[in-house]
Amino acid sequence: MSGKESRTGVVLAAGFGSRLRGVSEETALKPLTPVAGRPLLLRTLDSLEAAGCRRVVIVLGHGADDVRERIEAAYDGVLELIFAFNPHYELSNGLSVLAARPYVARTFILTMADHVFGDEVMALAGAHTPVAGGATLLVDYKLDTIFDMDDATKVLAENDRILAIGKQIPEYNCVDTGVFVCTTGLMDALEDVYRARGDASLSDGVARLAAEDRMRVLDIGDGFWQDVDTPEMLAHAEAILEKRETITA
Repeated sequence: MSGKESRTGVVLAAGFGSRLRGVSEETALKPLTPVAGRPLLLRTLDSLEAAGCRRVVIVLGHGADDVRERIEAAYDGVLELIFAFNPHYELSNGLSVLAARPYVARTFILTMADHVFGDEVMALAGAHTPVAGGATLLVDYKLDTIFDMDDATKVLAENDRILAIGKQIPEYNCVDTGVFVCTTGLMDALEDVYRARGDASLSDGVARLAAEDRMRVLDIGDGFWQDVDTPEMLAHAEAILEKRETITA
């Protein structure tokens, strides 16, 4: 990340992952599920390293001790790993973002442990600067390539601004890829929602920033990403990764 201070990455890995549970004989814990031979969470760490991060906060919840033990034993990269615990992991994922707050002071790259990304997408995240006090969501306008549109978080964007976000919104022109470049303004927004409702999703925080004109989108263009939330998504991700590796071999 030339000319910029190395950023911290934040990975959300606290959920139950019930729709993928049992797909692998090796593990019942989603962050440890192998995708083309490499566990999801290790792939996420590789991606954050590609984005220029040198320090990553991994937010755990369900199966926290097992996930931490396996990752500490298996990871041999350059990242400094910090583990945070979300005691409210049965609630929405915004609480996992807040669990990372004590370890994040500046701009950070936020992603999920159940997504895989091409390095080209993470390079975009690493080079991007969000608006002051705001955040940027990397989005995919290639709607005809989305594997499971019903499951996707849809976004309606105009002039790089988010007008609406959610899985059920009626009008949309792109989808959430699961990568954000954020200031701590996102955490402020999530805390406001949590205090008001007793829960907060990441989409709630995004909507709050969007209402204050502090939320932007960044088009990934031809970049590759895939959510891995079901056995079908896992098989699709592995097929795409195999093709990509064949092309670059």
